[in-house]
Amino acid sequence: MVFIHLAEGFEEVEALTAADVLRRAGIDARTVSVTGEKMVKGTHGVAVEADMLFEDCDYEKCEMIVLPGGLPGASNLEAHEGLTAQIKDFAARGKKLAAICAAPMVFGSCGILEGREATIYPGMEDRLKGARATGGTVTVDGSIITGKGPALAMEFALALVESLKGRETRDQVAEGLLYGEASHD
Repeated sequence: MVFIHLAEGFEEVEALTAADVLRRAGIDARTVSVTGEKMVKGTHGVAVEADMLFEDCDYEKCEMIVLPGGLPGASNLEAHEGLTAQIKDFAARGKKLAAICAAPMVFGSCGILEGREATIYPGMEDRLKGARATGGTVTVDGSIITGKGPALAMEFALALVESLKGRETRDQVAEGLLYGEASHD
């Protein structure tokens, strides 16, 4: 099971692309509201009904925590003490963590990037405390996956699939989505 966390001001394309692509791969991906309400409004005003509330999650059954970016969404995730405690616990146990756009800053503030490589939205590299900022589109360093921004949501989501189910499943999902066949006419 994968928990994709939604806070007020989350980046819609990042959260929903991750949920969609993971589900296409047969992964039980659930959106989780950290607001206390199931309806959560994204940074561009798109309201999404989360599958569940943070308070109802069983993190022992969770394989991966995913954080979409967006502002103030990433800041709101960073301020959620229950979520940051789960992130620190996952990091200590080597469980999978993923964040895209502004959200890798949450990992930085949790102190889990020391000596690792990570990427983040351009101009926010100083928020990757302890990490070497790669500037890459998606960076995988052990159990931590980071993505650069909204236009890379598909590449990020496919990296999550690969991390959980392997390259073959990732490639099958990508092929079904026609990923890589975009027209440049």
